[in-house]
Amino acid sequence: MYTSKENVNILTSLLVSHHVYSAVVCPGSRNAPIVHNLNECPDITCYPVTDERSAGFFAIGLIQATQMPVAVCVTSGSALLNLAPAVAEAKYQQLPLVVISADRPQAWIDQLDGQTIPQPGALAPWVRRSVSLPEPHDEESRWLCNRLVNEALLDLCFLSCAPVHINVPISEPLFEFSVKVLPYERVIRRNDVSPDKNILMARDFFEAERPMIVLGQEFSWWAADDDDGEYAQCLDFLADYGVVLSESLNNHLSHHVATEKAITLIGDDPDFLPDVIIYIGGHVVSKRLKRLLRRATEATVYMVNDDPALHDVTMHMDEIVVASSHDVLVGTLHYYYRHNRLGLIFPAIDDERADEPLFKVNPAHAAFHDRWQKVLDKAEKMTESYEPAYSQMATVRYFEEQLYDMEYDFHVHYGNSSAIRLANIYAAHHVWCNRGVNGIEGSLSTAVGFAAYLLGEDCDDKVFCVLGDLSFFYDQNALWNANLGGNLRIILLNNGGGGIFRTLPGLENSDARDRMVAACHETSAQGICTQCDIGYLRATNMEEMQMGVVRLLTEETHRPMLLEVFTNADIDYRMLTGFYEDKGR
Repeated sequence: MYTSKENVNILTSLLVSHHVYSAVVCPGSRNAPIVHNLNECPDITCYPVTDERSAGFFAIGLIQATQMPVAVCVTSGSALLNLAPAVAEAKYQQLPLVVISADRPQAWIDQLDGQTIPQPGALAPWVRRSVSLPEPHDEESRWLCNRLVNEALLDLCFLSCAPVHINVPISEPLFEFSVKVLPYERVIRRNDVSPDKNILMARDFFEAERPMIVLGQEFSWWAADDDDGEYAQCLDFLADYGVVLSESLNNHLSHHVATEKAITLIGDDPDFLPDVIIYIGGHVVSKRLKRLLRRATEATVYMVNDDPALHDVTMHMDEIVVASSHDVLVGTLHYYYRHNRLGLIFPAIDDERADEPLFKVNPAHAAFHDRWQKVLDKAEKMTESYEPAYSQMATVRYFEEQLYDMEYDFHVHYGNSSAIRLANIYAAHHVWCNRGVNGIEGSLSTAVGFAAYLLGEDCDDKVFCVLGDLSFFYDQNALWNANLGGNLRIILLNNGGGGIFRTLPGLENSDARDRMVAACHETSAQGICTQCDIGYLRATNMEEMQMGVVRLLTEETHRPMLLEVFTNADIDYRMLTGFYEDKGR
């Protein structure tokens, strides 16, 4: 029988799944549930050592002898600190040592109770990863516990080996041993891209009934300059086979569609859920898309990124593939053509198994693709036909329509919150946005830096920045800059406060919303523009806005220009919600 402590059972199960079969255990009461589990588990061999200072080095000896990762488990308090010399040694020998420390509940840390020192991060200089597990009480905290253990154990041996620290708070009662079997726990793997990995992903994708590719935020220079068209051809083919969803944050431009609008039309229909997901890149803005991916709990999920960190957007990821989207998608398609004899459109990959059919295409994919394509086409038509009244939505719509007709090259930066969400409805090109943290600061400064570089290179490209009033006024010192020139054009969407806060259900019931949460104001950018020698335009109705946008796009000037569009926050909200609530016929 195993302990009743769920975080300990999750940890024990994943230790075995990540090939940690040896554990050095030290005495104590707080770590007794962990020691009990390690001893109870038939896949783990336990070595009792009383002195923690010795136990850490004993574990190093086991690692050297077995050439496998080894855990060392200690109780709470100073017991953990006694491992520091061994952990430092493991760091510089690049050895996979798993430090497991029991801990007291957070409420009692530093409260003059026994063995209650701050333990998370205590070994930070010498471990690659330090996590502290929650005591699960619902599905989200269980997912977090699973993810944290996977994160730590994945970092044991990636590229090189290093020690990691897993801290386990355990509340009383400590000694209930009532669980018959360990839970089945999701195991996340991390791999570099390779021929074998591309074969596996190609097989999973093409044998799936409901394959999907999701393109998150990514700007890849090779994709922006895809002169031979290899990547574009690859993506076109995969989009004709499965479902490819993207936003304007991704620079694979031909596959930006009205993704979020389509998902509103789908609702909760399970027939649109994928069974294989290849998620490439970073952020997606759409909460609806994230919810759809998280509902696909039975899907096999590959997260593809140059960043080896664990970003479990779907909450049920199976594997991290550390690679560029080019290496994965082009490599996957290479194998499709090579092994299904449809004729090579790309250079052949040398493979002595080339004549062996590795997988067969699942014909059921066509129904899934057609089902999605019908909704995506409808969403695009509804987006084109929806004509919002004068508002921020109407402004972005008109700007993007007119921008499409310009003959010069351009780069568009959007601010966060409402601005980037409007971009994802109307921008048919890649947009820049600081989605790393999603904060309001720095959007204008980023665009200014971008424009300043192009100006210094005598480049004729224009740089546009579209952002809301809070983002603008927070970052207004971006215009207090000696590097500005006529290639910078700004659209300031000013509805007198944080419009995004009107979309949050329940917040309308708070008297603090407008003045304290949404930061309502009556500020204008005209004075800032005068001070910084910025050409200033203003609009308070549809005609003025459209004239201002045209001037912003076409007027030649040696200094930056700014169009301030004043709108009503309630109308902005109604136009956006009306767009998403319209289900069509």
